[in-house]
Amino acid sequence: MSYPLHIAFIWHQHQPLYKSAIAGKYHLPWVRLHGVKDYLDIALLLSRYPKLHQTINLVPSLILQLQDYVSGDAFDPYLALTLTPVDTLTRSQKHFIVEHFFDANHQTMIEPYPRYADLLAQRQAYGIEWCVNNWQAPDFSDLLAWHNLTWIDPLFREIDPEIAAWYERGKDFTLADRQRIYSKQREIIARILPQHRQMQNNGQLEITTTPYTHPIMPLLADTQAGRIAVPQMYLPNNRFRWEQDITLQLEKAKDLYRQHFSRDPKGLWPSEQSVSPAILPHVSKQGFSWLCSDEGVLGWSLGHYFRRDERGSINAPHLLYQPYRLETVHGDLAIVFRDRLLSDLIGFNYGALLPQAASDDLCDRLLKIQQQQNEYLAEHPEGQPWLVTIALDGENCWEFYPQDGNPFLNTLYTNLSQNQNFRLVTASEYLEKYPPIEKIPPHQLHSGSWIDSSFTTWIGDPVKNRAWELLSEARQVLANHPEATPENNPEAWDSMMAAEGSDWFWWFGEGHSSNDDAMFDRLFREHLQVLYRAVNEPVPHALLYPLEPHDVPSSDRPTNLINPSINGKLDKDDWQGAGQIEISGARGTMHQTSPVKRLWYGYDHFYCYLRLEFSNLENVFPSQLHLLWFYPQRIHPNSPVRLRDMPDVSPLNYLFRHHLAINFADKSVHLQESLEDFRWKTIATHTKIGFEQCLEIAIPWSDLAVKPQSIARLVLMLSQKDHFQMSLPEYTIIPIEVP
Repeated sequence: MSYPLHIAFIWHQHQPLYKSAIAGKYHLPWVRLHGVKDYLDIALLLSRYPKLHQTINLVPSLILQLQDYVSGDAFDPYLALTLTPVDTLTRSQKHFIVEHFFDANHQTMIEPYPRYADLLAQRQAYGIEWCVNNWQAPDFSDLLAWHNLTWIDPLFREIDPEIAAWYERGKDFTLADRQRIYSKQREIIARILPQHRQMQNNGQLEITTTPYTHPIMPLLADTQAGRIAVPQMYLPNNRFRWEQDITLQLEKAKDLYRQHFSRDPKGLWPSEQSVSPAILPHVSKQGFSWLCSDEGVLGWSLGHYFRRDERGSINAPHLLYQPYRLETVHGDLAIVFRDRLLSDLIGFNYGALLPQAASDDLCDRLLKIQQQQNEYLAEHPEGQPWLVTIALDGENCWEFYPQDGNPFLNTLYTNLSQNQNFRLVTASEYLEKYPPIEKIPPHQLHSGSWIDSSFTTWIGDPVKNRAWELLSEARQVLANHPEATPENNPEAWDSMMAAEGSDWFWWFGEGHSSNDDAMFDRLFREHLQVLYRAVNEPVPHALLYPLEPHDVPSSDRPTNLINPSINGKLDKDDWQGAGQIEISGARGTMHQTSPVKRLWYGYDHFYCYLRLEFSNLENVFPSQLHLLWFYPQRIHPNSPVRLRDMPDVSPLNYLFRHHLAINFADKSVHLQESLEDFRWKTIATHTKIGFEQCLEIAIPWSDLAVKPQSIARLVLMLSQKDHFQMSLPEYTIIPIEVP
């Protein structure tokens, strides 16, 4: 007998909390932009194929932020610039726009649109500074408009004449146009939750949830869980062990779910598909009936290594394509495990294929599994039809598909609808008809995630561990205030839960990096600062400074050799091709106003050049500038900086090889080189400076004894006499590539 293959698609929709706990403002635009590109359209596309049932997971932190945009309470810096008259833009705002308003996949989201592509070509050919200096008001207005238009899903261009007209016109956008584009964005975002609710009510969708702020639940239960998959993992000095926080995270998620969907959720997507034996009683006690994880976790749990042949077919498919029962003291749970290969093909591969070829490939693979199923059931008639679970992020991959993946999904859904061998179901539909037969003893469930079946993405790295230590200390402080309950001090508890979110740990340390690393560092620390203040405790010194140094973004770095005149005059022609870093504004300074607003740096074969532009020369001014150099590929003595009141944070607490000090009062220059035993000696220097409208510096490579094509790293600090004042940019290393 032939059985159809049951297939459960689960799309995971998540964005971290971009709202500053201190400033009360949104720092990044990704909820808004993904909101108009990725959340409504995936449901609307599916609604065209009523035979196909699927599951969508909506993370509470995403729902909260979507609602803020709908109500008008969310206003991010990118949106503020979009709605700013271009003739009032400051130079720093123009620089930010040219740098960041091409943040999209160039091939699929910029190059198809001639005006947007032309602006990008100018930036690539001439650099950011040229664009800031030469672009006119229409150029900036069109760039502001296109950055917002390209994130609107193509589906809405088909059904909304106003959006289609903007795309057809392509240029000459006005402030009124940009205001209408924003209004259209809010209209689209406002439809997201009602559309999901409607489709769940009519049975085509199942909506699941995740712990409130997307924490790694096994690590909330016990950070020792990290050593299950990696026994030699280096763990934080302070063990985090607060299982009760799992209950709170789940309760808050359920409460928010009820507000929007008027029912209790059945399914739980554990953050990053992270599971462990310790979380199961909490999940079951909250009334969830099923959860989802990865095939690697199943393999570890069963002691079976899943292997695949050259076509990707898995050995022992009957083990992967069935649900399992997990017994707990509060009742049984079902757990399904995703097919990692099929999920990753959609997530990472099919965007490079033609829609029909990608769809045919996936359907061929599913048909092979269906044939394996029927062969297995012919030999095991007591068995039941299999369930193939395809689970992945529902937002990130589409940027790499032409037309946001719509042609692929339409082709795939057409094929799946017409093929009688496949039956697309929600996970709950399948489990109600085919409850788990096999069980995994709870203690046997592996502790791991969908990334390498471990937790190394969130713990084990020194910086990640330091974040866990700060979190543990704050959690203990909260426990020391039993009078501060979630009911009477929600600010403290909301901040605690926000800091427990997985996204901060994702970006800390090694493994992942972006231009927003410094912002994630800041948001994590701000959540903990708010917690301390909410219980009237002093904020620890360590929370005032970044957990790790943050390199200058590649877009700020030099593009050509330069040879400027060192005269202290604001002549920009000399500095074409230099790296440019905005000090006051884009990257901080977070705790005080910087007298320096912009830093330029570059080099030729003889000198390293720097220029500091000041906010106001009439202001109270620091007495000295310090340039600290170290060389990662060289072995020699290094010494610490001798300044008072300097925070014990990286990179300020690094050891350095050279120290160049410039006195602003008498324009004197002193160069020191490190000796053994952390001592310094003064050496001769031929450094040239010019100090009038700005400070320009030329340091000979020969003074630093560096070889061509080597690397150096530079840290800048300001001091009042011998007292540390600030670093420029804040706690940042400037990469120097010697030509």
